[in-house]
Amino acid sequence: MKEKQSLTVIGAGSYGTSLAVAVASKGMPVMLYARDPQKAAKMQEEQMNAQYLPGIIFPPSLTVTSNLEEAVKFARDILVVVPSESFEKTLKEIKPFWKRRQRLAWATKGLDSSGELLSKVVMREMTDDEYPILPIAALSGPTFAKELAAGMPTAIACAGNDEKFVDDMCQIMHTKTFRVYKSHDLVAMQIGGAVKNVIAIGAGMSDGLGYGANARTALISRGLAEMIRLGTALGASERGFMGLSGLGDLMLTCTDNQSRNRRLGYMLGQGKRADEALKEIGQAVEGYKMVKVVVGLALKMGVEMPICSELYEVLVNHKTGREAARDLLRRDSKSE
Repeated sequence: MKEKQSLTVIGAGSYGTSLAVAVASKGMPVMLYARDPQKAAKMQEEQMNAQYLPGIIFPPSLTVTSNLEEAVKFARDILVVVPSESFEKTLKEIKPFWKRRQRLAWATKGLDSSGELLSKVVMREMTDDEYPILPIAALSGPTFAKELAAGMPTAIACAGNDEKFVDDMCQIMHTKTFRVYKSHDLVAMQIGGAVKNVIAIGAGMSDGLGYGANARTALISRGLAEMIRLGTALGASERGFMGLSGLGDLMLTCTDNQSRNRRLGYMLGQGKRADEALKEIGQAVEGYKMVKVVVGLALKMGVEMPICSELYEVLVNHKTGREAARDLLRRDSKSE
């Protein structure tokens, strides 16, 4: 008998909740795991995530739990949507309840704190000599949670190591307003998701400093070049960065104030301290911590990333945005 299709989403932040809502909107059984029992109970009672997505009512097929064992056992397919800094820890917590028939996907954007691709973290933590193969898939693309949850048209991409699982995830996530395209470059997807958050801080900072549209566009374009250089050094194809999870996500994150990374940069450009800006935003800003990881990986791979390096100086060593812009503009002229 064919197994009934269902999905578990691990992580009840704005993005995890919006993905759960999207899938459940077509009647598919979805279980959303929230770590905090009080938060989970409140979400289940109110049938919404009032903290992150106020006014978005949960579909009837969406259930919220704080019981991780219940969540993992609920569905064959598990979708992890947690901040990158919590990714490895979450896998370790899932592992005791994992069954060999299950498949793992994630919509977490970024890299491990050591600079390792999340796909490698998954295979290290979730496989062993007796079970060396695990179907995995990553979801990434230009997505703001509020728009997705509200049913506004959205498109992302999916890549993985198992064509059947990627096809299945594309079908599971697909709704009348949410389209998922198959990608064949898992490395590009992961590097794109990490670097775009760093560049978005720079784009916001440029605007906060009042540098205008010319500077913002140049920064985005050269930021894409840095993303491609790092990705190709790690085995990605240049073409892999030209789609939704590369250029598309970069454009979204750099140009719209729904982006927490852009908002952080904008506030820094206007003179706020990082701790003040982060407190005001009130949610994880992936690029703030990812800048150390990206620059460290670039140094390890011998890849030149001047924009990311200057942002490191601003965010870590407290260089001013104007000083960083000055030093970028003073660099020797070279071919595009």
